Amino acid sequence: MKVGVPKETAEGERRVGLVPESVGKLVKGGFGVIVESGAGRDYNLDENYEEAGATLVEDAEKLYGEAEIVVKVASPTEDEAGKMREGQVLLCFLNGPQNPELVKSLADAGVTVFSNEAIPRTSVAQAMDALSSMGSIAGYKCALIAADTLGKYVPMLSTAAGTTKAANVMIFGVAVAGLQAIAIMHRLGANVFAYDIRPETKEQAQSLGATFIDSEDEKEDDGEDEFEVYEPEGFRKLMASLGFYSFAEPPRDVYVLEGEEDPSADGQEKDEGWSREKLEEDQKLIRERMKEMDIVITTALVPGRKAPTLVDKDMVESLKPGSVIVDLAAESGGNCELTQPGETLKHNRVTIIGPVNLPSAMPIHASQLLSRNMYNLIGHITEDRSEDKDRKDPHLALDFEDEIIAATCIAHDGKIRHEATREALQEAR
Repeated sequence: MKVGVPKETAEGERRVGLVPESVGKLVKGGFGVIVESGAGRDYNLDENYEEAGATLVEDAEKLYGEAEIVVKVASPTEDEAGKMREGQVLLCFLNGPQNPELVKSLADAGVTVFSNEAIPRTSVAQAMDALSSMGSIAGYKCALIAADTLGKYVPMLSTAAGTTKAANVMIFGVAVAGLQAIAIMHRLGANVFAYDIRPETKEQAQSLGATFIDSEDEKEDDGEDEFEVYEPEGFRKLMASLGFYSFAEPPRDVYVLEGEEDPSADGQEKDEGWSREKLEEDQKLIRERMKEMDIVITTALVPGRKAPTLVDKDMVESLKPGSVIVDLAAESGGNCELTQPGETLKHNRVTIIGPVNLPSAMPIHASQLLSRNMYNLIGHITEDRSEDKDRKDPHLALDFEDEIIAATCIAHDGKIRHEATREALQEAR
């Protein structure tokens, strides 16, 4: 079985689908690997692929003609899709709902398509989760971009001329990218604040040093203790004074002792999420806190959908002059109302950066991590059918009862399997 690694043709794409490390493992596993010359750019050289056991080809058409599995980073161009044939398998980042016509053309050609965005977020699928791998890199990079753009120190520094205050940083979205951005900003010495609508993310953000924006935590103390102090009265007070101390204990049908609260209540609240009223209070608090921020990083993405708007024009205009917004969701519509993908603009003396394809800005580690994810995915969709222990004979084995295969395979046997992609295709027509 042959695996092909073409050179990426998308503008600005510097990653590669498989690095020599993974190619060597595939070759040991019985696969043949074909690599287009120059696919690894300046950091994974042709000779490195040859040493790992790959066959180099100068022509992409020859690669597509021979490979049974094609491993790409970006979705194929119209020209690349035209080179693919029936029965071929494609692994890449192909956001089906945003590219329904491309998915249809590949399905019509009989290509089986696996989209990295569709990998389920389960413990079993973690080794194949390229979206998380790239999200971690994007979160790291956007924090550095923000710090580099800000016209002041990020940490608090004491100098002979006086002390400078630490920068205040707000991070929206506490998933992989958001958590990485929190960690980097905290290491740089910023005062980090974070927010997400999911209750379970509060503890995650706090564990990395961020202050989680929570309206309930901000409520003024009304002077009353959370637990009412019980004082026995009447007959109970008399008996307790005579040494019968059991009468000093509160009746359990009326009082709950501190430390013996019903744990199911908190668990149920977390499962159900926060109430609409609390979310509205949180939004009010966020708008107030935004006025204090020097840096705002937004990372909220919903695969297959337009990114939610979290920072509107009024919030931008409430920021201090010289503040910086880095919108990691720029390619999907942006979390900031004013974001322009791939552009850096100023509004009301606030810099708004809409970076695209940030993982490609760190191609060495991005390719390395992506390659490991791809290698594990290839292993999951194939099986060794050799009866000889000393030889390997890998074949495609698609079990659509398997959760990972069922979720990730968006087109097979001439049909679009991904519901969101089918809906997007219908809307486009």
